[in-house]
Order: sequence, then C-alpha cells, then structure tokens
Amino acid sequence: MQKCSVLGSVFSAMETCKRCFLLSLAFLMVFFENLGTNVVFGFNGNYKHHSPHFSTIQGIYDMKDVEDDGWQMVETKWNQFIVNGQPYYVNGFNTYWLMVMAADQSTRGKVSEVFQQASSVGLTVCRTWAFNDGQWRALQKSPSVYDEEVFKALDFVVSEAKKYKIRLILCLVNNWDAYGGKPQYVKWGKAAGLNLTSDDEFFSHPTLRSYYKAHVKAVLNRVNTSTNITYKDDPTIFAWELMNEPRCTLDPSGDTLQSWIAEMAVYVKSLDAKHLVEIGVEGFYGPSAPARAQFNPNSFATQVGTDFIRNHQTLGVDFASVHIYADSWISQTISDAHLQFTTTWMEAHIEDAEKYLGMPVIFAEFGVSSKDPGYNSSFRDALISTVYKTVLNSTKKGGSGAGSLLWQLFPEGMDNMDDGYAIVLAKSPSTLNLISLHSSKLAIFNSMCSWKCHWGCKKKNALETIIYHDDL
Repeated sequence: MQKCSVLGSVFSAMETCKRCFLLSLAFLMVFFENLGTNVVFGFNGNYKHHSPHFSTIQGIYDMKDVEDDGWQMVETKWNQFIVNGQPYYVNGFNTYWLMVMAADQSTRGKVSEVFQQASSVGLTVCRTWAFNDGQWRALQKSPSVYDEEVFKALDFVVSEAKKYKIRLILCLVNNWDAYGGKPQYVKWGKAAGLNLTSDDEFFSHPTLRSYYKAHVKAVLNRVNTSTNITYKDDPTIFAWELMNEPRCTLDPSGDTLQSWIAEMAVYVKSLDAKHLVEIGVEGFYGPSAPARAQFNPNSFATQVGTDFIRNHQTLGVDFASVHIYADSWISQTISDAHLQFTTTWMEAHIEDAEKYLGMPVIFAEFGVSSKDPGYNSSFRDALISTVYKTVLNSTKKGGSGAGSLLWQLFPEGMDNMDDGYAIVLAKSPSTLNLISLHSSKLAIFNSMCSWKCHWGCKKKNALETIIYHDDL
C-alpha cells in the first residue's frame, strides 16, 4: 500500500466524527511503528518514566469512554464482547498472586506496578485469584471463615485495577492444590467427619458443594472497603470464573463435572445476573464430540472429565475459555510443532464457538516456560505472535476469537514467584513491542462503531481498507 494514499484516506476521514478521529490516530501510530520506528504507543524504551494514562490509544479511548458514558459492565452480543454498545476485544494477562501481595504493605506496591506496566502496553483485562484456601495469607481460613485483612487486600486489587482502567476476571477456586483449591475443600470435609476418598469428590459431595457456594456468595456480596461498591455491582469485574482448570478424572464420562458446572453457573447467576460467567476449563474435547478429539494434544486429555462443547452449552455460561500449553501437553522440548499445535487448537475452538456455541472465546492462558529444553526468548515471541495472529484472523472476519491472556506478567523483583512463565517487560523489549502492537490493532477494532451506530461514518470504505490491511 502506498503511504500517500493511506494517509490521504486517514486524514480525510478525520473530519467525520470523534471516534473516527481516534481510529485514524491509532492507525497512524501503528503505521509508523510498522515503518521501523522505535515508538510504540508513545513508548520510547523506558516505561518507568512513562505515564500509564496516556500511553496507548486504547487507554485514551477508554478514559474518554469513562468520562462520557461511565464505567459499564462487559456484555456479550452473540459472539462478541461489548461495552456500552462498542466492541470489546481483549488483550490481557494473568497475574494470579495480586491478592496475597496486596495483603502485606511491604509488597502491595507490586500490584500497582504490574497494573501500571500492563496499562502502558495497552493490556485491559487481568485474570487473578479471588481465593486462597487454608494456606499462607489465606483468604478463607476454614469454610466461611475469612481473614478480613486479606479480603481488604482483594478490595485494593479491584479498586487499583479500576484506577488503571483494567478489568478483572476473578477465579473462585483452584482445581490444583496451589492456594488450597479442591484438595483443601476435601481436607475440610474430612475434618468435619465426611468419608471422602478422592479430591474429585469436591464436585459431587453435597457438603463440599455447599462450602463452595458459601464462598461464592461471600465474594459476590462483598462490599469493597476501598470503593464502597458491592463486587456483584462493580463493572471493574469482567467476569466470574467458576474454577481454574477443573478436571474430574474420577468420572471420565464428564457427567460429574457437567452436573457441577450446571449447578454452579446457575447459582452464580442467581446472585449476580449482571456479570458474565465462564467455567475456566482448558478446552479438552470429551465423549460428546468424538470427532473433535483429534484436536486434543494427547489421548489422556479425553479422560480428564471435561468436555469443551458440552460444558459450554450449559445455561448461565456466557463465554468459552481455552488454555494453551504445548510444552506441557505435547513435549517439553521446544519445537515448531508447538506453534503448529497452537494454531490448530485455537482455530478448532474458534470454529466451535461460532458453529455450536454462539459465544466469544478467550484464550485465557498461554505461554512457554524458560525452563523448557531449547527455550529462548525468540521462540516465546514466536508463540505470542502465533496466538495474536490467530485471534486477529478471527477478529477481522467478525468471528468468535475475542481475545487472549498471557500467562503471566510480572514486575521486577518477583523472581521467587516465577514458575518459568513470567514476562518482565523491563527485561523483554521485543515482547513488549509485540504486546503493544497487538493492543494497538485491537484498539482499532474496539473503536469501530459496529453495534452502536453501525459504521455511520462517511469514510467507512477508506477506513475498512486500512483496518483490514494485512500489515496490521
């Protein structure tokens, strides 16, 4: 595409409306970044001196939205997320430890630091834990018994997220033993005299189900001590996640887990009809869709009690979640096969979300460990680029690929919490640029007037030519 014709189209479009002006400005920044300058979102290589509030077109646009229309709930309209009638495609991240770090004044600053850095590269959604069961700095010390200081730390996380215009996906329990999870619930059950022989009885025993429901109720009805807003009324919360990576190997048919999902999704909605709900599964195909099992990373994946399509057809579930860990599921040694799997895995789930589910899908965890044999930062960038490209290919077509969340973003000085997947932007300039550029692309789509005014701008064709150009 010739520069003069592109810029002419952009500037002629600027006179039409405010939203199109922001769209044009976003394009110009991306365009010149693609020409080889070092400026991405106004970033000049030293984000420590970079204002988080004016660092991205997405950030500027979101702030104006807050001023004009209020900080509103995220909703779905068929296979898209929308906010105030506008598309809301997601470039986000995971940082699971926010609450426990906020519980100590000496480490609370790390929460603000990671939000500031995320905001500076246009990340708008963070997935984090709203649980810590019976562990160090536990939120829930025993069933329905809470540490108020830790709850106040979660309050701080929610209020601080809003300050940086970041929305939160709050996960309510873990499948694994980290931070307690279903094993801790089973321990509590045994301590109460229940005859339990498997951690998977978390999903089936009525008492353990009641423990979980009580925790859900406590979190959703919590009045934030920092903002005085009840969690279930706070638009800062993007969605509730029922569980991190639920599996029930005790029942490979999937019936037990499906029953639990059906009960808990409806229960959450009965307490809070405003927020979105998702399950938190990894995306494995189960017995209900034998033809899709070919896309599973291994044969074991069909035996863990999850069933992607069936699970997401459940009443009360608003969007789909998928995780991507080729280095855990296929082979630990880095290879191009990991990238090929990532593309195929994502495309299969996007297709399912469109054909069978009619809902958006978020790739809620993806990453590669620096501990893997053959790891290097170039491969990590290649993986991130693969995920981003696949999401954008769907976005350009109006498909169900609604966003992705890196696992995981860290500030400096948190090496003791690093599981091998941490991305520290200060140490990863190439990754920082990838994230920033992807944010700028999604900002363009989020600025389109698709639901609210149906592209009423006079220069629709010229702008569409820019937006859908392959270089973007």
